[in-house]
Amino acid sequence: MNSLVVFFAVLACAFAQYRPQPNYQPSPGKVIAILRQASEVNPDGSYQWNYETENGIAAEEQGHLQQSAASKEAGTAAQGSYHYTAPDGTPVAVQYVADENGFQPQSNVLPVPPPIPPQIARALEWIAAHPQREEQPYKPGRF
Repeated sequence: MNSLVVFFAVLACAFAQYRPQPNYQPSPGKVIAILRQASEVNPDGSYQWNYETENGIAAEEQGHLQQSAASKEAGTAAQGSYHYTAPDGTPVAVQYVADENGFQPQSNVLPVPPPIPPQIARALEWIAAHPQREEQPYKPGRF
């Protein structure tokens, strides 16, 4: 009897460990063709690449090695652009520069800050026209 209980316990453990792997099927989406693609890397470290797809997505970038003025270390400076149509139909175009100062995009879809209020602009002008004087050290016998 004990051997029968042990046999079924081992059998239950064996079946508990088996889990069939799920079958993931790729979505039957449309395959987008690449119309144009080029990439070039030069011995001096400069490069350029571009591509364009059938659905209107396009991108390009050029880059070169550049020595940082602040740290004297070599890095890469790049400039490029990409454009596509957003799901709501808005055409999106981005031009960018990426260098020691970071990624600096310019686009028709990036938010624009509100203008500086006139009172703040006047205050900033006044501050610039009246720089803070350097304080004199305290001299007890002066007065």
